[in-house]
Amino acid sequence: MSRAHRRTRTVLTAPLAAAVLLAGGLGAMALTGAPAQAAPVTAGSADAQDDFNGDGYADLVVSAPNATISGQTKAGYVAVTYGSATGVSPANKKLISRSTSGVPGSAVANERFGTGVSKGDLDGDGFSDLVISGGKAGSVILWGSASGLTGGTALAGYGASPQAGDFDGDGRTDLALFSAQSVSGDDPSGAPAAVWKGPVSRAGTPTATLPVLDKSLWWGYSEDDASCATGGGCENGPSSITGPVVSGRVGDVNGDGRDDIVQLAYSGDGVWGNRLLLGGGSTGFTRGWVPSDQTDSGTGTAVGDVDNDGYDDVVTGGDGWNTKVRIAFGSASGLSENDVQSFDQDLPGFPGVEEEGDGLGTTVSVGDVTGDGFADIALGIPGEDFSGLTDAGSIALVPGSASGVTGAGTRTFHQNTAGVPGVAENGDAFGVSSALLDVDGDGHLDLAAGSTAENGENGAVWVLRGTTDGPTATSSVAFGADDLGAPGTDAHFGANLR
Repeated sequence: MSRAHRRTRTVLTAPLAAAVLLAGGLGAMALTGAPAQAAPVTAGSADAQDDFNGDGYADLVVSAPNATISGQTKAGYVAVTYGSATGVSPANKKLISRSTSGVPGSAVANERFGTGVSKGDLDGDGFSDLVISGGKAGSVILWGSASGLTGGTALAGYGASPQAGDFDGDGRTDLALFSAQSVSGDDPSGAPAAVWKGPVSRAGTPTATLPVLDKSLWWGYSEDDASCATGGGCENGPSSITGPVVSGRVGDVNGDGRDDIVQLAYSGDGVWGNRLLLGGGSTGFTRGWVPSDQTDSGTGTAVGDVDNDGYDDVVTGGDGWNTKVRIAFGSASGLSENDVQSFDQDLPGFPGVEEEGDGLGTTVSVGDVTGDGFADIALGIPGEDFSGLTDAGSIALVPGSASGVTGAGTRTFHQNTAGVPGVAENGDAFGVSSALLDVDGDGHLDLAAGSTAENGENGAVWVLRGTTDGPTATSSVAFGADDLGAPGTDAHFGANLR
């Protein structure tokens, strides 16, 4: 896919075990809001990567990793709500767990199936496919078709944050796979990984397997060490990467036509940090600089072209070490610490007041909502206080521009915003997850926001319609697991949105 046609909208939240452990609820009101009033159209214009059934409307993926499945606590599931001319509806959905017919494996306690997901047309049939992470047992591919997602193909052993993208620049979607590892110790060791060159067959066979890392990054590599070259003689060879990976997002920060990955990975000694893997084709990824404060909880990260210069930028949220959101601007040479914009809620035009514990950028999504060519930044603020409430939470949409962000036109939303279903309460943590995608196919990205703490940690999701002026609460909808007929008790429904 060329850069001219890519609109990257990615989100990375903190490790879910460290996500907001708060409680709240919509009370007795129905979660499903009033139907949208958009005029019907024959076909939508959503990005193909978001469209599993090829109808032109983006399909929203919602993770519920703490749900009990087949009696197994925290086995987890994923809910897909299909887009339409009137947006998403709980009635038009597919529920996917290890207990779903056709999905390999069986529900296992604490597996937290669906902690990470990725989208892309892996088999080249014109329909986007869904890759779902599944812990130590590995991940699963659900295949797109005219009737939606079907079947299930096991990716045994690779259960941590798979990423779809064109990493070798040949125009076909590849799949980067990483293994689930225990998070412990001061010095994380190499973890099994692979890059599958696309197309990937529905039997789970890649066209070829590419090195994960360039030789310059192999620990202990020697030109004379043949065993290292096959991954057996050095600590980190072509089929291994250092440290457990929680999440990752894809974009092209140096404009070379090969997708890059920003990962949140365990750095040892109880802390996490971002790392940038630059697409390298047949030689493997190389490393690049990316904002990466060490933290014990992680922070939101997203990739997209905020200043519309043809290079994707990396946006990282604030954390306990650095409360400011940072934009590292892409260029032909990648990212540089000398080309970074930092801001917080003190930015002129940004509604609200910067306070300790707000969690500005706990989740980050990037995409062009207004259609002006500049990617906008959605920032979750789950610890936001307002109207005498504590940690009720909100979400902001900050417009992009040629100079990055200025704050002009920034909008914030929460459950007390007119038109948003529900009532804000202490500890709701509204905005702990987010996504930007065009669920009604009108050419404007819609804003999805989650709260895992809603309704006693059952969780819920809200979708606000995109317009030329940004998101609007008018005709917004909200739904929880119960509306989908899915397990809801302590499910953390909405922990991850894509």
